[in-house]
Amino acid sequence: MKNISKIALAAILAVPALMAAQTPTPGKNDWNINQRKYDQQQRIAQGVRSGELTAGETARLEHQEAGINHEERGMRGQDNGHLTRQDRDIIHHQQNQESRRIYRDKHNDRVR
Repeated sequence: MKNISKIALAAILAVPALMAAQTPTPGKNDWNINQRKYDQQQRIAQGVRSGELTAGETARLEHQEAGINHEERGMRGQDNGHLTRQDRDIIHHQQNQESRRIYRDKHNDRVR
């Protein structure tokens, strides 16, 4: 009986520690945003090299990317260099839209 109560007590004490470990800290998930920026730049560059993107499409995509980066810098400026969960959600949504634009432009049968 004592062993069961020790196990139960240990489980109860472990719950707050597990919950604290799962709580995201500011900046912890920013690597995903940065990795997507890099990946999307690589997709644009590949489209230019292969001729799938015209000069106008490339300029528009780069302008959109710059706008997302500018907005991210503004968000970080408001929170001491960190992004809130809401900020990350907004940026992810914008990156999703940009990813669709890149795909659409690369597959629209217009070539350089």
